[in-house]
Amino acid sequence: MSKDFKGKYTSVRNYIVDEEYINSRLDNCLISQLKGLPRSKVYSIIRKGEVRVNSLRSKPDKRLKKDDVIRIPPYMIREKASVEAGKSLIGLLEESIIYNENSILILNKPEGLASHGGSGLKLGLIEAVRQLDSKFKNAQLVHRLDRDTSGCIVLALKRPVLRILNKELREGRVEKKYLAVVKGQWLHKEKLITLNLKKNQLRSGAREVIVRPDGKESITRFKRLKGNKSLSLLECKLITGRTHQIRVHTSHEGHPVIGDKKYGDSDTNNLYRKKGIKRMLLHAISINFPAINLSCSAKEPDIFTEIIN
Repeated sequence: MSKDFKGKYTSVRNYIVDEEYINSRLDNCLISQLKGLPRSKVYSIIRKGEVRVNSLRSKPDKRLKKDDVIRIPPYMIREKASVEAGKSLIGLLEESIIYNENSILILNKPEGLASHGGSGLKLGLIEAVRQLDSKFKNAQLVHRLDRDTSGCIVLALKRPVLRILNKELREGRVEKKYLAVVKGQWLHKEKLITLNLKKNQLRSGAREVIVRPDGKESITRFKRLKGNKSLSLLECKLITGRTHQIRVHTSHEGHPVIGDKKYGDSDTNNLYRKKGIKRMLLHAISINFPAINLSCSAKEPDIFTEIIN
């Protein structure tokens, strides 16, 4: 067994459904409760009847009611060894909190920090946030930002709140705006770009997004804020929320985001790296949930204006 994991054998227990899981599916409740147990194993113990709801066998899609009693059988899990966030990261995240009310936490995510661990990363923002305060131990990401993107990122501290915010996102009622510094002179004061985007898996295992007729529709509204012959500062309003949407849209227009290693221009990136630009110049400036009267903004990084001036 890898040194990054430790084994743990649980005993049989009963879980009584509380407000967090009212009307949730049985499988979703168990996946959340049995952290460290693979999804395939969760479905296996349900299918075999080892999981009982009020002493009865149940299907994965059973909707739960308050005070339902779920019997959870013994099982072996491999828990990933926890990684402690350093004091500097803890301090940085504490200073990054923009909003902390009504079981919603919004931070100005530092660039260079992944939203969550995985793919060789042992520690991401969500794992570190859970170490900030005991009140944050059950925090969940409502959405994600790319590792090299800074700005507004939203977390829910309770499952009912997570469901509400996810529904707002899913039904397109959330307004997200970004700032991007792109290569060249963006000639349009305002421009709406619509492209069909499709995820593509490279041989290396890395993921990229390409423009394809059979892809999903993606729409961004761009507005030029400042610029010169070499660079332009854009406000980017997402109409849809596809993976890497802004980065692919600007690159497809011939104006890639400065510092974008995947869709950018390597010669331009090298030029600005020599001038001290060591990040991708994309920032989630604001997020707005009109239905719940919640709006937040994250301060524009100084470099975005300085590089244009």
